[in-house]
Amino acid sequence: MSDTTSRALTLLNLLQTHRHWTGPELAGRLGVTERTIRRDVDRLRELGYRVESVPGALGGYRLEGGTAVPPLLLTDTEAVAIAIGLRVAATQRLIDGPETTLSALAKVEQVLPARLRTQVNALASAVQPAGLGQGTAVSTEVLAELAMACRDRERVRFRYVSAAGTQTERRVEPHTLAPADRHWYLLCFDLDRDDWRTFRVDRLSEVFHTRLTFQRRDLSPEEVADFLQVARAWQRQPVETEVVMELPLDQVKEHFGRWAQGAGEESADRTRWPVGGADFRETMYGMSWIPAGVGYRTDLAEPARSELREVLVRMLAALDAPAPEPARAKDRPVG
Repeated sequence: MSDTTSRALTLLNLLQTHRHWTGPELAGRLGVTERTIRRDVDRLRELGYRVESVPGALGGYRLEGGTAVPPLLLTDTEAVAIAIGLRVAATQRLIDGPETTLSALAKVEQVLPARLRTQVNALASAVQPAGLGQGTAVSTEVLAELAMACRDRERVRFRYVSAAGTQTERRVEPHTLAPADRHWYLLCFDLDRDDWRTFRVDRLSEVFHTRLTFQRRDLSPEEVADFLQVARAWQRQPVETEVVMELPLDQVKEHFGRWAQGAGEESADRTRWPVGGADFRETMYGMSWIPAGVGYRTDLAEPARSELREVLVRMLAALDAPAPEPARAKDRPVG
């Protein structure tokens, strides 16, 4: 294999493993001049690879889906079969881990022609593998778009519908896609909230690529796991309420840490914080974590409100009652 061919294949691999490269970056990686990079890009184009050139200071090269699958890689039929298989595998949350599946899916989706992408979308929506109905349906197309954004460290915009039905538009820096329980979650840094947020992928739509990259913020595996645990806890619960604490939002965040997710400013000195659980006992447990001495009120609905009141009345009565006398030791028989 000639040096020119070897270098072209190395260039192709770089274009497949990152969504966007500048000319100087590629030249530095391959140890050649930018002029040589331009010639190698032309060779890839002659072979059928659609390499887009973006002019300007922030410009560079990126691999795009063309009018046909690039030769010597996959036939149309093979590309469709692999894309569908990877989408199904991603939604099935395979034991080997989601990262490998999503990485492969991102590579295939990146070069898939529009006409084949339409075919994949139609077939993937018709495929219903065993066990998939146990979780909430996830758009495999959205999953693929988010996988590419996580891989390429690219800012994206999307629409999100909360559990309460509120629709918002978000601008985020995607960090991780991860399955938990029966759902997929996107962990990202929300640029408008200036904080980390976790979104359920099945409530997310209209992903828009901005082509703006960002410097990845460091998170340990333990921190990622903590965020996912908080996200699972904030799913809609059988018993839900909100408490309004006599405490500013910044102090609530300082006290509760990641568990302050969902808290909002009621006023300069008050914070509204959602609490929920399987029954009124779990709701009571959540409220017990409000800092000592901080006043609060709640709109807990019936019948949980009456059930909680009855339990608290009995507890207070038990605390006010005289302490029981210690049991007397039985007289020992005389030996």
